Amino acid sequence: MNDNVSQDAKKRLARIGGQVAGIQKMVDEGRYCVDILTQVSALRAALDQFGLLMLSTHLENCVYGNDDSDGDHCHNMSSEERLAEIKVTLNRFLK
Repeated sequence: MNDNVSQDAKKRLARIGGQVAGIQKMVDEGRYCVDILTQVSALRAALDQFGLLMLSTHLENCVYGNDDSDGDHCHNMSSEERLAEIKVTLNRFLK
């Protein structure tokens, strides 16, 4: 994973951590359930965006080899192996 993607991922995770802490505080304070659910929805969206970042990075760099930092793994994969890797990756992400 290149430095830009890594930094983006770290920033997203820090925001997600802040959102979780904020939801915990709302629960501790006994806030209105609908307000908490609104924040849960925002958290879910943030996690989805983080997942998409990781998914696209994996496909671009690991499966199709657009980044040399992952070595020769992707260069030695056949078309069938690449397709299998994509299927496994999507299956894990979409569960």
